[in-house]
Amino acid sequence: MVPTLVVIALGGFVTSLDNNIVAAGVPSMARELGLGLGELQWVSIGYMLPFAALLLVAGLLVDRLGQARTLVGGLIGFGIGAVAGGFATTGWVLIGARVLQGTAAAFMVPGLLSLLRTNLNSRQRAVGATLWTASLAVALAVGPTVGGLLSEYLHWGWIFFSNLPFVAAIALLVPATAGGQRHRGERIHFRPMFEAFWQRVFVSGLLVQILWGLGVSGVFFFTPLLHQESLGLTPLLAGLPLVLVALAIMAATPAVPWSVTRFGPHRTVAVGLTGVALGLIAVALVNHIPEIPPRIPGLLLIGAGSALTTPLTSFALEVVPGEHAGMASGLLTASRELSGAAGVALIGVVLTSVRAGHLGLGEGRALATGYTAGLYTAAGLELAGAALALAVFRRRE
Repeated sequence: MVPTLVVIALGGFVTSLDNNIVAAGVPSMARELGLGLGELQWVSIGYMLPFAALLLVAGLLVDRLGQARTLVGGLIGFGIGAVAGGFATTGWVLIGARVLQGTAAAFMVPGLLSLLRTNLNSRQRAVGATLWTASLAVALAVGPTVGGLLSEYLHWGWIFFSNLPFVAAIALLVPATAGGQRHRGERIHFRPMFEAFWQRVFVSGLLVQILWGLGVSGVFFFTPLLHQESLGLTPLLAGLPLVLVALAIMAATPAVPWSVTRFGPHRTVAVGLTGVALGLIAVALVNHIPEIPPRIPGLLLIGAGSALTTPLTSFALEVVPGEHAGMASGLLTASRELSGAAGVALIGVVLTSVRAGHLGLGEGRALATGYTAGLYTAAGLELAGAALALAVFRRRE
């Protein structure tokens, strides 16, 4: 059980970390490689899009070829992409390295997440799912700080090189966790398989996860940029406030199983998403103040609320037969990555559109005004997810 949980945590952390560890480093990348705002968005989207697009194919391969083969193949590609990104000297090479990493991550994650279904019993699965989702959320929060630290004191290339120790650790543990067997002689019948998937809980769980990612991912990508360009902070200090989100996630995660048992998954997830929305609104209300301390309560609320969304994964996977765990894992992760890419694009459109109409206020004020509009947009998406979760998980219970 322990090696499986360690692999799940490390894999979830590093693949999610790569979503936003570049956020605090993009100003440095822009200066050195001559990239504009649109190209900078592709440093993030270039990772998320192939990740999301290939997850279903990768999930099928996990079910057919076995977890070990797909995991090892994904690890090799992920490592090569990290080296290429670290040594990139042009924007196209950098974006290409991100695409390679996203493609490789698509083959890693279904194998990792399917371990929840194949290696753990029902009780252990709940622990593993909570650990998985908490790893994703913590990576989402600490990524900009880590990226800022590496960019400021070493070079932004080390953002990519930092992936390599995780790749090595997971590769060493794979033989102890993932079997190489596949479903021999078994044909994949798509109609019965998708009949299992199109259940209310699974499909709605995907939709709720998409709404959560749409709101949070875009805001987190642009937060370090705002802190640097509007508040004048260094790359390290620009990402540091998001560590508070990670601390709140870690503090609230132990209460999740108790909350699910006492109040049910529908109330737990709905309260979590509502908390995230209120945290976003709280930050928006003080965004005109060019200081960090007024933002702290909102950031803590975003973190605590995110922790309460962790039952999404375990309850969605419970309705899927074990032989289709890889495919189901691919669908769940695809929804997260697709929402992340769409979230960066959506909040980017809102931010740049509002910013363009307020350039008369000065570049810093205009950017802050656009960021505020993005925060309110994200909060609305989280509230929609809360309403859906309240209706759907009650039926499952």
